[in-house]
Parts: sequence; structure tokens; C-alpha cells
Amino acid sequence: MRKRLVVKWIAVLAFFSFPFLLGAAWAQTETVLYSFCPQHGCTDGLFPEAGLVFDQQGNLYGTTNLGGVSGASCQVGLGCGTIFKLTPDGTETVLHNFCAQNECADGAFSVGGLVFDQEGNLYGTAPLGGSHGRDRCSDSGITGCGVVFKLTPEGKYTVLYNFCALGGCKDGAKPGKRLLLDRQGNLYGTTFSGGANRLCGYDKVEGCGVVFKLTPQGKETVPYTFCVRTNCADGSNPAAGLTVDKQGNFYGTTLWGGNPNCYFASYGCGVVFKLTPRGRYTVLHTFCTGGSRCNDGALPEAGVIVDRRGNVYGTTSNGGSSPHSVGVVFKLTPKGKETTLYSFSCSQENCSHGESPSRITFGPDGNLHGTTYGGGAYDQGTVFELTPDGKETVLYSFCPDGGSCPDGEEPVAGLIFDQQGNMFGTTHAGGTFQGGTVFKITR
Repeated sequence: MRKRLVVKWIAVLAFFSFPFLLGAAWAQTETVLYSFCPQHGCTDGLFPEAGLVFDQQGNLYGTTNLGGVSGASCQVGLGCGTIFKLTPDGTETVLHNFCAQNECADGAFSVGGLVFDQEGNLYGTAPLGGSHGRDRCSDSGITGCGVVFKLTPEGKYTVLYNFCALGGCKDGAKPGKRLLLDRQGNLYGTTFSGGANRLCGYDKVEGCGVVFKLTPQGKETVPYTFCVRTNCADGSNPAAGLTVDKQGNFYGTTLWGGNPNCYFASYGCGVVFKLTPRGRYTVLHTFCTGGSRCNDGALPEAGVIVDRRGNVYGTTSNGGSSPHSVGVVFKLTPKGKETTLYSFSCSQENCSHGESPSRITFGPDGNLHGTTYGGGAYDQGTVFELTPDGKETVLYSFCPDGGSCPDGEEPVAGLIFDQQGNMFGTTHAGGTFQGGTVFKITR
């Protein structure tokens, strides 16, 4: 299955007062700010899968899934991932090498973005490694069910929480891609598995995922455990993190669960949910209810965003309104009415508008912007723009050289904007050294 910015709480809240100004599509130029793996052994990192975050000086921060200088416990051969910093002039620094500690107690294979607090500390997740669940979670020889970590501006790395600390991994296992940080320093996120309910049947970890809260001191609570309803009608296995509205309600997606008669997956094609600060859980939309081939979309992997009116926007990696659809961008009203704003479609192996969209975000013009993992003019992914009325424009198609893709290929994360409206993101592969890139799209 194809894989898929986290900002401070204050920035999220500030978004809701942002004016929605409609604008025309931009004339675009792509610049590669950094290509990973110029060094032997890819000690600078390899294959970034997460989005980026800015600091106040304009430096970019992110993670890579592989690469780095890892300890003997990392059995991959190319390192178990890094946290990196990239200056505006393109100088890259590795801030932490995952699996540097014995038995990868510090985590491994981070695919999640980072978030800053007001003191400049960075927080993130790694889905494997850690001190617990060594008999339950394993991949490529790495054990442990994941961690939440903190990295200070001075470079001190701390594991705030090791998942699967409770019997049966009731506290969750394999944390998702995004964290939210509130004004009190509490962190919120999801885990793909673990939890008190049901065996989902795809690996050794019982449970279908949880929503978790973590205090600054590292105390974890579980506000919601998935698959408590018959046939997992409330959803199961969230693959993305959460977003929040100005009332403090959380929104997210589950990859599976919902409608058991889904065309794409017999265990359901996912839901969009809302969780209030008091713990009341509501399914806003169940996917694959719009036709036999999931006209309304299927398998939401990338999470959602919320506008100031309470409308929810997101993407699915599959489904759509035609037999050849490969994902949609959708909108949900506060009462749960779904509208498909755009269906990505391939015809006769031509996917010029892209396929399998990632996380979307609002640009300074009020339009939605995102990336697609595949498709485009050269079938290696795109950056796209979508107006509120559903007009889609491909702003950039990766790999125009048709060969080594020095500009990057296969973007699997969302975009961020600087104050001038330029977009920044990562590609999982491609670049001068074929290890992925950090790129910039200018007007």
C-alpha cells in the first residue's frame, strides 16, 4: 500500500482567523534544496517520508526513514533513520541518529513530522523501537512498539513514552505520523495498532489503534480506543495524526473499519471521526457508501484539516467517481455531509493529474494544496492546487528528465508555506543521489 506539518497549537488556532483569499494558480519553479545520500552509507539520511517544519530563522526540520549512523542493533544496513536540520542555504545537519541506543531503545524508522514548542524543543514519533513490546512489534529485525521523543535545541534526545507498556499493548502501539501540541505542553496523537479492543488480524499486535494524550512529564492516557462497535463501525487503524478546531475538538481518519462491504478492503475503507475534549466520539463519515466502487473515496491515509467554519477537508488514497479513480479530495460539513471536490482518475494508463493524494493544506490564497505519490506528466508524482469549487491544477510534475529524477520523485507528505507563499516539501526518492529530496516550489 502506498504510503502518505505539524505546527504549534497557536499556529493552528491562528489559521481559523486567516482570510480566505481566492487566487489564480501560480507559475511555478521547482528547486532542490537538498538531495539525500551524497555520502557513503547515507549518513546524512535516506528516504524522507514526513513533511517539514520551520523555525523562526527559516531553517527546515524533518526526519528520514532510513540512513544515518546507527548502532549495531539496526539491522537494515542503511541506518534506521535521522532527524535533520536544513539551513536556508542548503546546509544539512543530522541532529539525531535513530537506533543509536542498544536495541533501538530510542526508536527507529521515523515517518512522522516534527512539532516545535515555544522553547524550541522538537517532538515526534517513531513507529518501531523503544523498550516495550519486543515480542509483538518487529520489522527488519527491529523490535519495540514505538516511541514519542523530545529533542532540545542543545541536542539532548529523550524518549518521553515507550508504547506497549501495558499488557496487550492497551496503551497503543506503532504511533502515527503527526503530533499535536497544546498550550499546556500536552501531546496528542494516534497509534496504528494496540488498544483494548479486538484483534485486527494483520500482525501480532492486538487492537485496532488508539487516540492518546501525553503530558509533558510523559504520563499517557487513552481518550479513545478504536473498534469498540460491531464490525468496527467506528473505524480501525488510524494511519495519520489529528487536527483540532478552535473549540478544542479533535478530528482524524482511520485507514480501515467503517463499512464492511467496502470494494477495496473487506475490513472496511475507513472513516472520518470527531472527538470532543470530554471524550465524546462521533463518526462524521464512513467511506465507500457512495457507490459500488466507492465514489466518495476509500482508505484515507493522510488525515484532515478544518477551516474556520468547521468544514473538514481531506484525501483518500483510493476510490472516486469513475472506474479508473485513484483517490479523492473531500469536504465534510460540520454535520457530516460529504462532497467530493475532486476525483483523481487515470485513463489508459495516463494519470497526468496525479494519483493517490497525500495530506492537503490551505495556501495563502485560500486554495488547497498537496502532493500525489504517483501520476503527473511523468508518472512520478505531482504538486497540485485545488480551488474551493473543485478546479484542479498541476503545479509541478516530478521527473521531467524521464530517467534519474534529479528533481525528486514520489512525494508522500504534505506541504508547508513560507511568508512569501513558497511551498516546501520532501520526496521519498529521486534526487541527485537517489535518496530523496527537500524541494521548494516558488511562484
